[in-house]
Amino acid sequence: MKLQLIRNATLKLDYAGRTLLIDPYLAPKHSLPSFTGRSPNPMVELPVDIEKILDGVELVIVSHLHEDHFDSVAKERLRKDVPIFCQPGDEGEIRGAGFSDVTPLEDHATWNGITLTRQEGSHGLGPVVDLMGSVMGVSIEAQGEPSIYWAGDTVLYPPVAETIRRTGPDIIITHSCGARWDGDLIVMDAEETVAVCEASTPAAIVIATHMEALDHATVTRQDLRQAADAHGVSTEKLLIPAGGDVLVLNRK
Repeated sequence: MKLQLIRNATLKLDYAGRTLLIDPYLAPKHSLPSFTGRSPNPMVELPVDIEKILDGVELVIVSHLHEDHFDSVAKERLRKDVPIFCQPGDEGEIRGAGFSDVTPLEDHATWNGITLTRQEGSHGLGPVVDLMGSVMGVSIEAQGEPSIYWAGDTVLYPPVAETIRRTGPDIIITHSCGARWDGDLIVMDAEETVAVCEASTPAAIVIATHMEALDHATVTRQDLRQAADAHGVSTEKLLIPAGGDVLVLNRK
């Protein structure tokens, strides 16, 4: 499989002979409002042209409808007939944007030999969850390919730890920028990402994404690497790609 981090949570995945796009956030740098007053968002440009990002895309996965995961540029530029999987409850708004092939991922679904399984997530803990709304993670599996658990916009809480234990994925993709809303943690920070590394199987690889793109983030790539080093988590165990980086990963 080949995985390219585009920016923030946006991933382009070549998997089982198919090309998937996850959480497309395609807005130009500084074109959207700040979350904290620190900077307009996104804080960085896309590392590649939109045409190249969208080239060959056969399936889109949208974890939730926050603008940094499915924005107006993506709604405009994606083909309206591209298949989209989303969490239950979001399908009406996506169809309202003109997309004709939208499937809520209730539990399991199989698309062209790729099995998608919805996993629980929590966009923070406590009252902030009511503000953030529901989210999902997704497990992705296909014969002969590494199994993936893409955790999505979630903190590390018991259902996430249980998914890691129960499914034993080869690859875990985390959102690790330590974003906060009114002081509450709403995605994983460095400490929680390190804990994911420690909870995974010895052969599993953790890939930290959703970093250095939004102004409510509190953890940089360097911060995360320093925390991982302090806990003995190797650079082979925890990958922290920059925008545009392509990772080629094989089943172990």
